[in-house]
This record gives sequence, C-alpha cells and structure tokens, in this order.
Amino acid sequence: MPLSWLFGLLGGLMIGTAAALMLLGLGRIAGVSGLAARATGLADAGPPHTLAMAFILGLPLGGWLMARAMGGVSLSIPSTATLVVGGLLVGFGTRLGSGCTSGHGVCGMSRFSRRSILATVIFMASGIATVAFMRMAGL
Repeated sequence: MPLSWLFGLLGGLMIGTAAALMLLGLGRIAGVSGLAARATGLADAGPPHTLAMAFILGLPLGGWLMARAMGGVSLSIPSTATLVVGGLLVGFGTRLGSGCTSGHGVCGMSRFSRRSILATVIFMASGIATVAFMRMAGL
C-alpha cells in the first residue's frame, strides 16, 4: 500500500492544527485568500503581516518538501492565459462567496457556520459538475 494515504492524513492533521491554533491563539480564521490579501498588502486588517507572509510562503514550501520526500512529482503547467483567467475567476468567486475554500471548508464548517456549509456545498457541487462536463466533452 502506498504511503500517500499517510501523507494525506498528516497533511489534514497539520491543516486542522494550524487552523485551530490561529483561531484559538489570534481569534482569526485561517482562510488563504484573506492571508494572501494581508501578505500582499491588499488588506490592512487581519493577522500580523509577518504571520500572513509565513503562512503564504509555507504553502509552496510544504508542497516542495512533500515532492522531495516522495521522490518528485510530474507537473503540467497550463498556458499563461489559462492561469490568468483561472486566477481571476478564483478571485471573483472568493469575493462573491466572502471567503475561499479553506476559510469556509476548514474553518467555517468546523464552527458549524451555515454560510460556510452552504458555500462548501456549492464549491463541491461546482467542482463535481465541472469534472463531469469536462469528461463528457473529452477534455
């Protein structure tokens, strides 16, 4: 049996622990979009700038460390246009939904927030519908 299930379990525990520590220690939700806005200076409110920077820089660093630990991964990067359009759509959705999947899915649902539960159901349904459409279209 591959160790990927163990890495998934450990990753989930680390995400949950980080979210709980941030909520209990700072009274702040560990939503990536809010932390990214704070780290880049797009938002004045939120956690301390250094904490937001450390959190945001830790995301790709953690991915890089896991790739090294697992012996590398294959990576397929889409075109620049696809990245820009995707980023704009994610940003629009984040503003429209008053938060991102991590803020609603990890932090909001654990607090039994009705708004976060609804947002997470919509995220999941949209993802499922997108994958189904792409498979039917042969993409």
